[in-house]
Amino acid sequence: MTNFMQNDRDMQRPPYKIPESVLVVIYTIEAQVLLIRRADAGTWQSVTGSKDFETETWQQTACREVMEETGIDATHPEFELSDWALENIYEIYPAWRFRYAPHVSHNKERVFGLKLPQKMPVQLSPNEHTEYQWLSWQAAADTCFSPSNAEAILMLPRCLQGLR
Repeated sequence: MTNFMQNDRDMQRPPYKIPESVLVVIYTIEAQVLLIRRADAGTWQSVTGSKDFETETWQQTACREVMEETGIDATHPEFELSDWALENIYEIYPAWRFRYAPHVSHNKERVFGLKLPQKMPVQLSPNEHTEYQWLSWQAAADTCFSPSNAEAILMLPRCLQGLR
C-alpha cells in the first residue's frame, strides 16, 4: 500500500523543482546548531528543500524536509518550529538549473528555526547527506557553505533572547 501511495504522489509532483524552498536552522537552547553534509557536493548546511507542490505551505515544507533529512518530527510538543518571517532570493547555481523549468534562474527561500531541548542523534537520508555534526552557533556559521544559511545562524542569539 505504501509503494502505491508513494508512486501516486510522485505522479502528481511537477516535472521541475518549484523555485520556492525552506531553510530550517535546527538548534538547542544552548545554541548548538545541527549541520548536515550534502552527499553530492560535500558541503555543510542546515536542512533545506523545495516545496513538492504549489499548494504546500511553508510550514508543511519545513516539517516534511526536517523529517526527510534528519528523521526529527518538527511537530513534537517538546520542539518549537518558528517561521522567522525572513525570505532570501538567490540565483540558482548554473550547474543545478536543469532541475528547474527553463526560464527559472532564481529561488525564494523561507527561513525557519527549530528549537530542541538538547542535542539528539539524527537519521540522515543517505541519498542526500553523509554525516552530521552539532556545533556552537559561531562555528556552524563559519562552517556552512551558503551565505544565507550563515546569516540565519548568526541570528540565533537574538532568537534565543526572544528578539528578532
